Amino acid sequence: MEQKIVRPVDEEKYEERIVRILSKDIEGGMKVYPGLTKIKGVSWSLSNAVCKILEMDKNRKIGSLTDSEVKKISEFIKNPKIPKYILNKRNDFETGEDKHLTGSDLELSKEFDIKRLKKIKSYKGYRHTLGLPLRGQRTKSHFRRNKSKGVGIKKKNKK
Repeated sequence: MEQKIVRPVDEEKYEERIVRILSKDIEGGMKVYPGLTKIKGVSWSLSNAVCKILEMDKNRKIGSLTDSEVKKISEFIKNPKIPKYILNKRNDFETGEDKHLTGSDLELSKEFDIKRLKKIKSYKGYRHTLGLPLRGQRTKSHFRRNKSKGVGIKKKNKK
């Protein structure tokens, strides 16, 4: 005899649902732990902290979350009570505070930081302006601009 696997109708409905957390649409079929990392500014470690502190199952589907749970998650991500080393904006230049930014706030903050580096003409600012790597990588063989023409690469003449 053939056995049929019977799944509840509402579980299928949850997987089709798209959940919006902090202005980011996440597919309902994804699990909570990897699904939260789709939000800009949420790392794997912060996603893990959200699951642990709010006592959620990591393997639960995002589509099965209730509205109150989604609200809890978004409130926690906006104002996380976690160790400093997980935050993405420690010792802010303007305020000196430790905070965690997500979405467009993170993008704007990063853009202003780069503009400030360029304005004060720091080494990192110059490297940003020239489009070169900032953190000491080698540039002889990588970070070439126009790869199709091979500008700046000379071959030895064989005689």
